[in-house]
Amino acid sequence: MTARLRGKVAVLVANEGIEQVELTEPWKALEEAGAQPVLIAPKSGPAQAVNHTEKGDRFPVDQTVAEADPSDFIALMLPGGVANPDKLRMDPDAVEFARSFFDSGKPVAAICHGPWTLVEADVVRGRTLTSYPSLKTDIRNAGGTWVDAEVHTDNGLVTSRKPDDLPAFCAAMVAEFTRTKEDNQGGSRGRTGT
Repeated sequence: MTARLRGKVAVLVANEGIEQVELTEPWKALEEAGAQPVLIAPKSGPAQAVNHTEKGDRFPVDQTVAEADPSDFIALMLPGGVANPDKLRMDPDAVEFARSFFDSGKPVAAICHGPWTLVEADVVRGRTLTSYPSLKTDIRNAGGTWVDAEVHTDNGLVTSRKPDDLPAFCAAMVAEFTRTKEDNQGGSRGRTGT
């Protein structure tokens, strides 16, 4: 029997510029695994997604960053889109929210430009990760090692490059979130490389 993922997963976005498929596909994967994704943004109201450069759907924000307590969540997921993480990294509360998952040893998944928020949170130092290729220099300058891979897992951090990587990203995210949750309930934490 496959382990089920139970608990709430924070999905942190800006209120605009989220790459829609990088929000909806991981959301669906989390729900199918048994988790409860919660959309968190700096402001209440809707979050505007995009399909590359065209406006996409609007999604209701469940909680603002100010309302959300990181201890209520088992993991964090960061979708991409160019504008989304660029706006998040300029919001000190959003950056601190993301950093808190690393401080408490909870798993994090980020795709495409999503790692920009992690660079700003100063949590990539000493880690290996992937992202959209344009972030390579930012990640290296922040002390991380960038790899060109469909998906990469490093001690609770799951990353992928782009929408084409979503099947591998979603599978690795669910596996890591499930494994880490089980470890945190009675085992040790730590696995590097994928």
